[in-house]
Amino acid sequence: MDLGLDRAGWTCVGQVELDAWCRTVLEHHWPGVPKHDDVRTSPAWWATEPRPAVRLVAGGFPCQPFSQAGLRRGIADERWGWPWFRAVIRAVRPDYVLVENVPALLGDADAFGWMLGDLAEDGFDADWTLLSACALGAPHSRERLFVVAYANGVARSAAVPRKVLANPAPSRCIEGADRRGRTGGDPWTAEPDVGRVAHGVPARVDRLRGLGNAVVPQLGELVGRLIRDHAQQNLVLTRAIGDAV
Repeated sequence: MDLGLDRAGWTCVGQVELDAWCRTVLEHHWPGVPKHDDVRTSPAWWATEPRPAVRLVAGGFPCQPFSQAGLRRGIADERWGWPWFRAVIRAVRPDYVLVENVPALLGDADAFGWMLGDLAEDGFDADWTLLSACALGAPHSRERLFVVAYANGVARSAAVPRKVLANPAPSRCIEGADRRGRTGGDPWTAEPDVGRVAHGVPARVDRLRGLGNAVVPQLGELVGRLIRDHAQQNLVLTRAIGDAV
């Protein structure tokens, strides 16, 4: 997600990652960005020193409570992480929130309703869609749920959902489609084969788990560009209203 948002013009000012190996990957790519190891204590960590303003909080809380590969216990699962995510939002008060998770979260009325209710209580409207990697030319589906929340009261003429997150067939992929990767049209490079039996591959299990948890950067870039464009449109509209008044 961070890589895609970087490509879309955002600047990362803080990262939270529980997995130690994944933090080494983040440190490699974002060496100067402050990092913390636990989202549950990150609001207190963030408040320990002066920090820059945060315009966007983006991330994905654990998907195991909803994933088809898990027990699907939903909000009864101890890894139900939306309350932790919400605490971060309330601590930094961003303009936008971007939540990524598995599509099954959308089908859990208790969890999804809880999340939308909290966002509304905190002053956000929200819209969502399902996006697949193959919709951007990948040779695999990897469908994910994306929720974008923005301050309520934002003019609907510039609103994120109706204009930019509309996707009538988000999970449909055309076989043999043009393999375009980034939104700029660069070719999609196929992922290397990862064999089931391998010797001498450093941190192989960690790498596989990291790939499984990751977001295809092209999707992060697409949504990041849409949020950025929406913010710019809303700024222009706000200035125009101010001039008129």
